[in-house]
Formats: sequence, C-alpha cells, structure tokens
Amino acid sequence: MELKEVKSNRTGESYFCGVHESGLKVCIFEKKDSNSSFAILGTKFGSINTKFVDVKSSESVTVPDGIAHYLEHKLFENEDGDSFQKFARTGASANAYTSFDITAYLFSCTDNFFESLKILLDFVQNPYFTKESVDKEREIIAQEIKMYDDDPHWSVENNMLAGMYHKHPVRVDIAGDVDSISKITAESLFLCYSNFYNLNNMSLCIAGKQDKNEILEILDKKIVPVPTVKTKPIFPEEPYEVLNQRVEQEFDIKLPNFRLGFKEKMTLEDLPLKKAVLSDLILEIFASKASPLYRELMDKELINSSFRASFMEGPGYAHIVFSGESTNPDMVAEIIRKAALEFRTGDGITEEDFDRAKKVVYASYVFLLDEVKDIASSMLHSSLFGREFFSHMDAAADAKIEDLKERLTEELDPDNSCLSIVSPLKED
Repeated sequence: MELKEVKSNRTGESYFCGVHESGLKVCIFEKKDSNSSFAILGTKFGSINTKFVDVKSSESVTVPDGIAHYLEHKLFENEDGDSFQKFARTGASANAYTSFDITAYLFSCTDNFFESLKILLDFVQNPYFTKESVDKEREIIAQEIKMYDDDPHWSVENNMLAGMYHKHPVRVDIAGDVDSISKITAESLFLCYSNFYNLNNMSLCIAGKQDKNEILEILDKKIVPVPTVKTKPIFPEEPYEVLNQRVEQEFDIKLPNFRLGFKEKMTLEDLPLKKAVLSDLILEIFASKASPLYRELMDKELINSSFRASFMEGPGYAHIVFSGESTNPDMVAEIIRKAALEFRTGDGITEEDFDRAKKVVYASYVFLLDEVKDIASSMLHSSLFGREFFSHMDAAADAKIEDLKERLTEELDPDNSCLSIVSPLKED
C-alpha cells in the first residue's frame, strides 16, 4: 500500500494517508514526541441508518431502531473470548461509541501498541453472534436505555430532536427503546454487518509515536480483503418546518435545563465543509462569551456558565443548538430568537468581529493537534465523510465575510426553532 503525505502549509504538520488494497482507508499521524498512541477504526454506520438497500438482495430493508448501538456492543464478544479482556492484557484502554452516523472502536496505550492493534483488527473483522448471546445482551442494553431515560440532560436533547424533525431518524434515540431492541436478532445484526462493515466503508486512523511502515506491515498481515460493496442508505424527505416549537418534561431536578434548536433546510447530500466552518464562525460572533447576546443573558441572570452554542450536521440533518440551565428558559428562548432575527440581516457584523471569530475558530482546530486522541478522532470523521483533515483550518482562514452573511440566510430562522425544557417536578 502506498501512503501519500498531506502537509499543512500553515502549521507545518503533516500526516500520511492511503487506501489499503482491501479498500480500507488509512490515516497515520506520526507524533514522535508523544508518550502514548491512539488508534480508532470506524464505519459510516450509525443510528440513523435503519433503512437501506441490501447489497445481496438489492431490496430495501428496514431494521429496528438501536441496532447500530447493539451491534457495537456485540462485536466485542468473539468466539474465543471477550476483546476487552484481551486489551487488558496488553495494558491498553479500549472503548467504542455509536453516534447518529458513525460507529467507532478505539484504544489508547503507552506500550504494546502493535499487539493492541492486532486485537482491534481481529475482533472488528470477525463477528460472532448467536441467539443465546444476542438475547443475553438485550437485558444489558435495556438497562442502559432505562438509565438514560432517567437522565434529564439526555432527555432534553432527545426531546428537542423529536420536536424539530418529523421523519428523519435523527429524531430517534441512538440506543432505540426497549421495544425496538426486542426485535433485534442475530440475523439482523449479520445483515447490518455485511452491508456497513465492509472495509470499503471504513477508516483506520492512528496518531502517536509508532512508525508508519511498521503499521503497514501489521495491516498487510491482519487485514482480510473482501469484495467491494456499496450500501445505499435510504432517508425520508424531511420538511423544513419544525414539528413542534416547544416541548417540556418534568424531572426530579432543582434548576430547569433547556435546548433551543434552530433547524435548517437540508438535502440528503453531505453538507459542504465550507458551510460547516461558517456555522462555527457564526456562533463565535453571535453567542460566544464575547458576544452582546451572552452578556445580556448573563446580566439578566438568565443563564450561568453552563451555556453553550453548537452546530450539528450529518446526512439529511443540520441544526444549531443553544443549551444550558436557566430559571426561565422561555425568556432565554425569546431573547435568543429576537437577537437571531436582527443578526440574520448581517448589518451588525463588523470586520473586527469577523476577524476575531476567524482567529478563535482557526485556533480551535490547531489545538486539536496537541492530543493524539483528538487528532485520530478528527481524522476519522474527516476520512469517513470525504474531507481532508487540515481543510477545516484552511476553510476558517480563507473565509470571507460575504460568505458568512450568505450562510446566515440559511440559519437561525427564529420561526423554525424548537425549545425543549426539562423542568423540576411541580408540587401537588
């Protein structure tokens, strides 16, 4: 396999990338001064991928909600034992996660890197599902779901998504619910594995002190080539308008927690990187701690240090979220919506504001280069979605104020927002 060096002209840093003969995309960031190494192997398969065209039958199939998360759990169990126990013997710290559009398996270590890499490659390539093991895992995951159902921070987020989206599966909890996981079988797990865990749909990203040539030797020995398949995900057509403008749920908490989401119109194509970076710039100007909006909310004692603003996007969905604790979430939402209406004209954005935002956002991307975990995780997301790792900082540095004002016409529509609140239990 041939690796190509990708260098940032701005920072002088570089990494190596290429495609293994098996179709697996590989990114290696050599960081010789690091005391540890981090490896992450991921596939473009998340909780939203519940409907797709099966590569074998060429027919549309629908699988139960939560199956990507269920598959993540089950993959650690092999015929010859539990993979976590194998990692423990090498001294590596292993984990995995499922998001809306990615499932990833990872480990970090200071020693025995190559032994741990072999374990990672082995268990992800060798699924082992039996009726007995799948049934046994169901109760474990059901308990996990119930635990999250009792978490107000988890619920306020899910309620917001369910309030914003009519049909898109991003509105469904990543783990599904107790009813949906009861329908998951060994056969349905194998169906998803054969469609989405094809090496052509996966990326391996490594950052740390290891030599790239030694890594390639391991890959040649451990990677098993498979026929190339291309699974086609299917998503429903999502209306622009939010489903509900306000949702509320009571919890045994002392202070209300809120999420205010602004939905934007999306196609089923991946959002261009330039637009995603412009959204980060918009939020830095509009809602950072240096913004008039933040100062107004703090001066009126409507928010505290938990206040955050973020942008989320994926296949078929995109939205801006404001979150935090407040004694009066409805008043916070009213002020943010009013400020957004005025801000969308772009008249109040100065070159000074814009230049400051560019520096802050650019610096946030540069800071990722300090930690091997951040490097590898960011490389994985970029690789799976066809983006070059350094292109985020380049897009921030090259952004123009005119581009930002044009992007504003697509975001922060106050009439297309949903306020989700979890509030304290009302006394009888």
